[in-house]
Amino acid sequence: MSISAAQVKELRDLTGAGMMDCKAALAETNGDMEAAVDWLRKKGIAKADKKAGRTAAEGLIGVEPGLREAAIVEVNSETDFVARNDAFQQIVTNVAKVALAHDNTEAVTNAKYPGSDKTVADAIKDAIGTIGENMAFRRSQKLSVEQGVVATYVHNSVADNLGKLGVLVAIETTGDATKAAAFGRQVAMHVAATNPLALSVEELDPAAVEREKAIFSEQARASGKPENVIEKMIEGRLRKFYEEVVLLKQAFVINPDLTVEAALKAAEKEIGAPAKITAYVRFALGEGIEKEEADFAAEVAAAVKK
Repeated sequence: MSISAAQVKELRDLTGAGMMDCKAALAETNGDMEAAVDWLRKKGIAKADKKAGRTAAEGLIGVEPGLREAAIVEVNSETDFVARNDAFQQIVTNVAKVALAHDNTEAVTNAKYPGSDKTVADAIKDAIGTIGENMAFRRSQKLSVEQGVVATYVHNSVADNLGKLGVLVAIETTGDATKAAAFGRQVAMHVAATNPLALSVEELDPAAVEREKAIFSEQARASGKPENVIEKMIEGRLRKFYEEVVLLKQAFVINPDLTVEAALKAAEKEIGAPAKITAYVRFALGEGIEKEEADFAAEVAAAVKK
């Protein structure tokens, strides 16, 4: 099949591999982008870095802390200019407050907007006419614990509890809530920086593990070593994979000499009781949404022709 320059560029952006290698990979996999990434990795040409979703939407992430609970929301706008608008920021703050009382995105969408008889969805529709730009409530999530805290962190903050990236971390403990919250905030900062795939090895997507194992197996067998040595090589690479993508196994950014799991154990002395990270949520603005790239030079040229 014919491979376009755009496909080659996309694969190159994803993997950092050379143009000819990317073209060969796409030709070998009939243009399947994910298979081409795997092909390059098996050849040792591309690194096993996680693909980050393309940030393509503007707006804000909002966080609302509560008593042993917290909520996080994403509300999108067309431009960053509107995201810096006081009226838009108040909308995101209000939606986050609503989210604290509801367990999922659909419930928040249909809930009453603060100070209004309208739903959140209808209130946002009305605001479109006032602000003059398309907006949408995209998602929300809530975490709570029976005992302990839900710590929060907002990165690239533009106002209180509003920014481009937000994290919630739930810690169950009967110990000092203030100490637990301080440690939880550090973990939330860690999650913001590292974007783990799962809290524990058991929570990893089995399909993702099998995919990595298949790639490691082919790489190991290419070495020509005996089968028993190959098995140990695969086990070692899987352990390394877990250390990269599993929160509890990652080196703690605050103290890289400890894993997050070990840092939690050490923090129990300050907290004064056993503690357990039960869940985390990380929202990055616009992740997973693709936006059409505008060619400004082409637009100008077209305008001149007209």
